[in-house]
Amino acid sequence: QVQLVESGGGLVQAGGSLRLSCAASGLTFSSYAMGWFRQAPGKEREFVAAISWSGGSTYYADSVKGRFTISRDNAKNTVYLQMNSLKPEDTAVYYCAARKFQVVRTTQYEYWGLGTQVTVSS
Repeated sequence: QVQLVESGGGLVQAGGSLRLSCAASGLTFSSYAMGWFRQAPGKEREFVAAISWSGGSTYYADSVKGRFTISRDNAKNTVYLQMNSLKPEDTAVYYCAARKFQVVRTTQYEYWGLGTQVTVSS
């Protein structure tokens, strides 16, 4: 049974930082591309960042480029999202997702976590 469990969300002031983690189990983690998505109230789920199975390639939405960094530790079956210079518009539930082999920027991922809330106050 595959499980993705996000952690690290919370309330932060604008300009602050948070580090999200996603711990994976029940899959061969090093064979999966990993993605972070977010969904704000009343909006569709959107792509934030993704990383290839090896960690050698990373991808970002334009809205977070230069502020967020995705990374992974295959020995710990964990993917991270370091979020700096946070803005109120970053407020959303953040989800991690796993997809066999290839990174995509759409929501076509096989497995999803339940999400962690990030709230940025102005």
